[in-house]
Amino acid sequence: MRYVQLRAFHHVAICGGFSRAAEELLLTQPAISDQVRKLEEDYDVLLFNRHKRQVRLTPEGEALLAITRRLFDSEDQARQLLSETRTLRAGRLRIMADSPLHLIAILARFRDRYPGVAIEIGAGNSAEVIESLYSYRADIGVIGEVPASRDFTTLLLNATPISAFVAKTHPLATRAVIRFAELETVPLVLRERGSKTRMKLEQAAEAAGVALSPAIVAEGREAVREIVASGAGVGFVSAAEFGEDTRLVRIPLEDEAGMVMEEALICLRERRRGALVSAFLAVAGEATG
Repeated sequence: MRYVQLRAFHHVAICGGFSRAAEELLLTQPAISDQVRKLEEDYDVLLFNRHKRQVRLTPEGEALLAITRRLFDSEDQARQLLSETRTLRAGRLRIMADSPLHLIAILARFRDRYPGVAIEIGAGNSAEVIESLYSYRADIGVIGEVPASRDFTTLLLNATPISAFVAKTHPLATRAVIRFAELETVPLVLRERGSKTRMKLEQAAEAAGVALSPAIVAEGREAVREIVASGAGVGFVSAAEFGEDTRLVRIPLEDEAGMVMEEALICLRERRRGALVSAFLAVAGEATG
């Protein structure tokens, strides 16, 4: 087994095709195809199904990809270790967050300390954050509930209750608290399925004997915010994520204690010692006390 063969296979798998892999590795497509073909021939195994210019991993290919992800990630970590100072001067850190609001203080402090590091922030719900970490598309995740899996290192950022919020012109805007029973009589704007906020809200409502029926389902926290700001209904968010928006009013829900949202910074345990990940976790620990 040759390193160049595994490298060619790995890049075809993660890039989704031979042409893109060739571009990524600065090689020709025939060279990449030849390396993968030799790997398959040497071990009498089919790693890709090739049909009408589409390339899909076979079960054997999926199993090998899981190994090569760890292999090349370890290579990246070794490279970071050997050039740690340079990495912290000009590296790239990828973060996937269910809400970037939890990162504001941490990002400011990190940028002050490591101004040369480029930071990319993507948005997604809890399931998408977890998947991005497992697939190595993100280095750090911010998630609405601390995962039970031993695969992750976690740092708790905060824990705040879920509240309702409405536009300032909404009839409920002057209320001091909202009961679950009242939510059956007003239009609701809920997050997509997979959102931890929605799941906890629905569980608490069900325990109170109330079935919530959304008038509008929107993907992402910002979409819900804009729809609610237009006066279209009642939205829900953890207190830490409400932020500052003069168009909106936050209203506590009854029995908030049963709907506490934890926000945690997480990373794969095996990547905890990488230079950038370790530096970011250290800064986050300082920022959160």
